[in-house]
Amino acid sequence: MLNLERLRTLDALARHGSVSGAAGGLHVTTSAVSQQMAKLEREVGQPLLAKNGRGVRLTDAGRLLADHAARIISQVELAQADVEARRGCAVGELRIGAFPTAMRGLLPRALNALRAGHPELRALVREREPEESMAAVVRGDLDMALAIDWHNKRMPVPAELSRAHLLDDAADIAVPAGHPQAGRAEIALGDLADDDWISWNEGQFCHEWLVFTLRGMGVEPRIAHIAEEHHTQLAFVEAGLGVCVTPRLGRGPVPPGVRLLPAVDTVRRHVYVVWRTDAGRRPSIRAAVEALQEAAAAV
Repeated sequence: MLNLERLRTLDALARHGSVSGAAGGLHVTTSAVSQQMAKLEREVGQPLLAKNGRGVRLTDAGRLLADHAARIISQVELAQADVEARRGCAVGELRIGAFPTAMRGLLPRALNALRAGHPELRALVREREPEESMAAVVRGDLDMALAIDWHNKRMPVPAELSRAHLLDDAADIAVPAGHPQAGRAEIALGDLADDDWISWNEGQFCHEWLVFTLRGMGVEPRIAHIAEEHHTQLAFVEAGLGVCVTPRLGRGPVPPGVRLLPAVDTVRRHVYVVWRTDAGRRPSIRAAVEALQEAAAAV
């Protein structure tokens, strides 16, 4: 009989394309992946992996079994959802991915509500960027993820995921207190065409949004500094090293040397939560969505 955990390992290899990628997705060592695959090959009596340069590739038999594994795992998830739904209460473990400002601005209130209302449910939160956590939900490494996109640039949501809107998060423009525009009541991004910008990491959706938006205004942005956290960006602004866009959700104290200016055309992010559609009947998923929506309404 085929072992489910070994099929999960094969499925991870097929999705990630490498032993190291599968190990990262499964949160195990590369040695553990190799051992599971060796046992699975003995079970089926055929080689499932072949060397490919320094890496490996799936054999024809490996690809065939990986296709079955994906369907089996999906069916197991449906069965788990049905059993949990029949029991009618949120229990067990719920793995949630969230981006940093949601970790600060939404999750504490939502997790407290879950703990109070569903004491048998154990929520485990991992801080990840939206693209990364959404992919982890698709892979089955996470049960839910909080994600964002912007008013003028949407993030594609994979077809196998469902989503629920939580809130619209307005963003302000941060400039140094001594900036020539600091006294204005509001400002347009294009008014800062000659300024240096402090942005998120290259490759992140928010960085791509900033470049996309400024170029749409005919401005080629000068990205002078890259900082992951908003409070770090604001520290750079206070030092006179540039300007940045700073969302309001989860925003901490603003340094005294920074002025926040509302955007003329409101700049806002859409915050939402996603989960695998075939797991939507799980009471734990429904309970978490409800807790997140209540927390968002209180922001």
